[in-house]
Amino acid sequence: MRKLSNDELGRVEVSEFSTVKKMPVVVVLDNVRSHLNVGSVFRSCDAFPVEALYLCGITGVPPHRDIQKTALGATETVQWEYFENAETAIEKLKANGYKILSVEQAEGSTALQSLADLMKQPIAFVFGNEVDGVQQNIVSKSDYCIEIPQFGSKHSLNISVSAGVVLWEAARNFYI
Repeated sequence: MRKLSNDELGRVEVSEFSTVKKMPVVVVLDNVRSHLNVGSVFRSCDAFPVEALYLCGITGVPPHRDIQKTALGATETVQWEYFENAETAIEKLKANGYKILSVEQAEGSTALQSLADLMKQPIAFVFGNEVDGVQQNIVSKSDYCIEIPQFGSKHSLNISVSAGVVLWEAARNFYI
């Protein structure tokens, strides 16, 4: 085996990214406090092309050095929009026909891998604050709460890791 060089990876140029087929997915960050997490989510949104990233509440917005540090240029490819609160973002998404899927441990939550049928229609994944999670008022407005099955003692993943797992599952169902 041999590692591939950057030239062999077939990366899409920034100028061409707008033409890449996107999943009908919007990612909503609800009061994510770490700029490094925000940058990492930008990068996952580029890797698994989504329509947009909505940054809400106290969530940091580009340009910020810590966002840029982990985004590695994804702030230039991923369409993003800022909302003063997540409720406004959710209302806009619902009005445009999106199903709202909060990524949260909740009563009646659905395992991520059980949602294959939903993954081809317009959906929005909501990820919450690192400590408090998705706000209850947003959970209440959600069509589903989805949970990433975990088998260790912590039952908690960093928000940027959760976003990567969820977006991979969406991409696997959409592209493959």
